[in-house]
Amino acid sequence: MRRIGLVLLLVSVLAGGVAAASVLADSSPPNGPTDTTTGTTETVPTTTTEPTTTTPTQPKPKSPARIAAGVTVGGVYVGGLLPNAAERVVRAAFNARLVLRIGDKRVKAIPRRLGARAYVKPAIAHARSARAGASLPLVVFVRGALVRSYVRGLAARYARTEVDAQVALRNLRPVITPGHAGLRIDRKATILRIVQALRQNRRGPLVVPSRVLRQTRTANEFGPVIVIRRASNALYLYRTTRFRRRFRVATGQSAYPTPVGKFDIAVKWRDPWWYPPPSPWAAGLKPVPPGPGNPLGTRWMGLSAPGVGIHGTPDSASIGYSASHGCIRMLISDAEWLFNHVQVGTPVFIVSA
Repeated sequence: MRRIGLVLLLVSVLAGGVAAASVLADSSPPNGPTDTTTGTTETVPTTTTEPTTTTPTQPKPKSPARIAAGVTVGGVYVGGLLPNAAERVVRAAFNARLVLRIGDKRVKAIPRRLGARAYVKPAIAHARSARAGASLPLVVFVRGALVRSYVRGLAARYARTEVDAQVALRNLRPVITPGHAGLRIDRKATILRIVQALRQNRRGPLVVPSRVLRQTRTANEFGPVIVIRRASNALYLYRTTRFRRRFRVATGQSAYPTPVGKFDIAVKWRDPWWYPPPSPWAAGLKPVPPGPGNPLGTRWMGLSAPGVGIHGTPDSASIGYSASHGCIRMLISDAEWLFNHVQVGTPVFIVSA
């Protein structure tokens, strides 16, 4: 049975080949060549196209949007800038030195040394979505302890106590040292102003709250100055520092010397009474009223040295000698003239020369 099946299969294959040859012969064109060739069939090669794999195109990253026109951050204009550029501009403005004005002086402070820190990145992020013309704040943190320390140093450096003009002697002649005005800095108000300026991103010049302390006495307010040379028994009157007049006087005996030092005229009396001082040489003496026999003459210019003064004397023979009990005697006419050209507060220098 198996052999019979194979024979039948072979017969059907041969029959199919004859039929196929008939079809090929019939499909030849009518005007084509009459010569037919059988047995060879040409195979036309076919091109196989591999499927093309398409790689998806990556979208190009978008450029950062510029900040809208007219936008400011902490008072710094950043409109039209890219975010990175805007950040640099704001940081540069914040790091600029704070200018302080103290009287006629200017001082510059570095914000970071005052403990100031600005949150720039969040501010720029906010600016990217802000509408045109928006004014945005810049958040700033300030360390109060560092600001207080800085202001203490500022006050120590620039605050000062007023010094009055002074008169002194140089080479037996009066000279004036002008002194200076003082300055008091309001520390609390200064701290508040600095903190506010840093938080508002302002750089000044910031006026430091202060008060000028005026001199009680300036160089222009000095008038006459008296210099008494004890050993020379001479009194020199100066118009401040310019010599005006010289007088012969009597000064104290060796037992009752005229004191040396700087004094002032404390009182001025016309036609004074003379009262006995609490001293052994005046024991038993009584007060003398004004008049020709008064030991003080007609004028008394008492000094800040107790019991010592410049006065006239009826004993003109004592002038030019060390003859008094400590006072400075003058001729009555000289004492009257001097009385009219000095005032209470006039400096009096008594030297040993």
